[in-house]
Parts: sequence; C-alpha cells; structure tokens
Amino acid sequence: MLKIYAYRGCDTCRKALARLDAKSVRYTEIAIREQPPTIAELKRVLAAVDGQLKRLFNTSGQDYRTLGIGEQLKTMTVTQAIELLASNGNLCKRPVVISPKIALVGFQPAEWEAAGL
Repeated sequence: MLKIYAYRGCDTCRKALARLDAKSVRYTEIAIREQPPTIAELKRVLAAVDGQLKRLFNTSGQDYRTLGIGEQLKTMTVTQAIELLASNGNLCKRPVVISPKIALVGFQPAEWEAAGL
C-alpha cells in the first residue's frame, strides 16, 4: 500500500492528494507533522534523490528558517540530518510518498508520472 506523508494545510499536498484521488490510487495518508517518516523511509527517499540531503528539507518552512537549518546542514552528518527530520515533521519537504517500489519527496508531476502516479 502507498503511504503519503502530508499536511492538510499545504497546497502542494492537497494537489498531490487530489491527483491520487483522480487516478483512483489507494493510499494511506499520514499527518507528517504528528508522525514524520521513519529513519528507514527517509534513507530510501534520500537515495531516490541521489543523496541530495537538502531536497528532504522544507526550506521555505518557518522551522527551517527559525532554527537556522540551512547553516547547520553545512556541517551536519547525513545521520544527524535524517534523525532531525524523523523527529520534526515540520522540517520535512512534503509530501513524502513511500511504497515498496516508490520513494518520492515533493510534488513534481513529471516525477510522479514516471512513478506511475
């Protein structure tokens, strides 16, 4: 089953969910702020974006700016960054889509189309 970590107050997440609904894709929606993706899931997504750690972060989010994560990322290890994301769903770029065959972050229609979504 497809899992999508999303935030209902996010326009991008609403667009992504609407796309899944329009295509009759079955999924389980998980509130990303309350239950962030697991470390294992985040590692899968990181591999899917060719190790581009910054792509996993919600760089336009208030927590990202307030906590100065952009500067911290320069010296943070991958393990530290993944643990931070797994502990604070507000820092995660959304939506995050996970299934046995799919690992996506953000809503890029071309990427979703290539993944069959």
